[in-house]
Amino acid sequence: MPIVAQSTETTDWVSRFADEVIEESERRAPGKPVVVVASGLSPSGPIHLGNLREVMTPHLVADEIRRRGHQVRHLISWDDYDRYRKVPAGIAGVDESWAEHIGKPLTSVPAPPGSAHPNWAEHFKAAMVESLAELGVEFDGISQTRQYTSGVYREQILHAMRHRGDIDAILDQYRTKKAPAKKQQQKPLDEAELEAAEGSGAAAEDDGSSGSAGYFPYKPYCGNCEKDFTTVTAYDDDSTELTYVCDSCGFSETVRLNEFNRGKLVWKVDWPMRWAYEGVIFEPSGVDHSSPGSSFQVGGQIVGIFGGKQPIGPMYAFVGISGMAKMSSSKGGVPTPADALKIMEPQLLRWLYARRRPNQSFKIAFDQEIQRLYDEWDKLDAKVTDGSALPADAAAHSRAVRTAGGELPRTPRPLPYRTLASVADITAGHQDQALRILSELDPGNPLGTLDEARPRFDRAEAWINTHVPADQRTVVRDEPDAELLKSLDEASQQSLRLLLDGLAENWSLDGLTHLVYGVPKVQAGFSPDATPKELPPEIKTAQRTFFALLYHLLVGRDTGPRLPTLLLAVGQERVRSLLGE
Repeated sequence: MPIVAQSTETTDWVSRFADEVIEESERRAPGKPVVVVASGLSPSGPIHLGNLREVMTPHLVADEIRRRGHQVRHLISWDDYDRYRKVPAGIAGVDESWAEHIGKPLTSVPAPPGSAHPNWAEHFKAAMVESLAELGVEFDGISQTRQYTSGVYREQILHAMRHRGDIDAILDQYRTKKAPAKKQQQKPLDEAELEAAEGSGAAAEDDGSSGSAGYFPYKPYCGNCEKDFTTVTAYDDDSTELTYVCDSCGFSETVRLNEFNRGKLVWKVDWPMRWAYEGVIFEPSGVDHSSPGSSFQVGGQIVGIFGGKQPIGPMYAFVGISGMAKMSSSKGGVPTPADALKIMEPQLLRWLYARRRPNQSFKIAFDQEIQRLYDEWDKLDAKVTDGSALPADAAAHSRAVRTAGGELPRTPRPLPYRTLASVADITAGHQDQALRILSELDPGNPLGTLDEARPRFDRAEAWINTHVPADQRTVVRDEPDAELLKSLDEASQQSLRLLLDGLAENWSLDGLTHLVYGVPKVQAGFSPDATPKELPPEIKTAQRTFFALLYHLLVGRDTGPRLPTLLLAVGQERVRSLLGE
């Protein structure tokens, strides 16, 4: 049955790409039921939140195609047969002694100390697989180690070697050019190209071995030291005999490439080969891969040698981190999806990737900004519920909360994140106290168990415990500040009396909010229900002064958690004591 693009009510970027992919699939293979989108990840270290965009962009498009009733495969190529390029900083137990493995395939490098996984690649791959499952990402994983070492790509390798002159001619258009009377100019290399280039021998280019024997797009791993510091010195097309020498250990051997499985095509040839082999129709790439002369552009020409076509390949922008410096100092690296999922629900993380077009950069918050993001998310959730959300916003929300396979698990009672964080901060792990406070937020509909507020409560608690500095944590006073209470003027004493007199009848989140904002209004002769438009500007100043007084009396600081939440957390009896009653 032919694949035909279906119209949708949404006009978001995901729907537009889904239209393009379905149309391109029909052009390439009329009637073929499976559409292929792809991502590539290198488990050379922690796979971070910037790398996640490489997965989320095609995932969202694939999921939209599934929603329309079409079959689609989302391939993730694990580039675990790439070379181990450098010792990454900040990984526990890994020191410069790991440099002895530089040049080996990632699957031949030992896992970091204490890991239960068999090698370096599997260790970092496992964390990402777990995060993708939590995010609801359905994919087919392909190990490039398995593909190459089992001979799956043998015909493609032999084909590339037969057409090495054609490949060389394409690559030559982008190689280093000499400018008159100036030093050599070189186009910037992306990370994958660097991985293919570094340590490749004196006669190697970033796009393959090139020396007196000619250009070769294939790189063997040494049969003695397992490293890729090798140079191909001879190759015979008829017999497929290939001779190489290792510039690291001096080992040399001659093998038959039609039965040899210990090597790989260089990156700029490997990527387009896979496009053709898998029939990839959609694969985004980062700005580093998409610049002039880089992998995606060059691959668009090389893919034809393998009888394939370049996929639709939108460029995606970088993902920034808010609160990055604080996290870097403790972890020694950029945050991963697992780090984000410790402090936020999968729906929020999915939404951050879904609501922005791939070419728009955005930030993921690990600092106080996470509370504002959650407020924004909750407002959108309410608009979707009452039908007032704009179509594109509603589409992003839908892509965040569910996939074609169904709804993601969600918090039954999604209380405000900032409230949960304040409660977690104040109660410091005492769950019975947390439940008491949360139950008092809405006495008419009290929380029966903390499980109703999970997993959001757990995420907020993790954020407080791991990303809020100790000097910003809330510690309630043990005893009243007698000196401060004694020094208060008559107006300040009156404000405390008004608050204390109203505590009992306003003991709920909404009631206390109304009360603490209303005290300065009443003192100035206005109704506690007066709106900002009905009040003079001085009232805001009076409110700030009153709030600062309460914070000093309760926690010894100028600021703290929202006062209504703080009052509930401290408890009515203790509040009365600390405020001098």
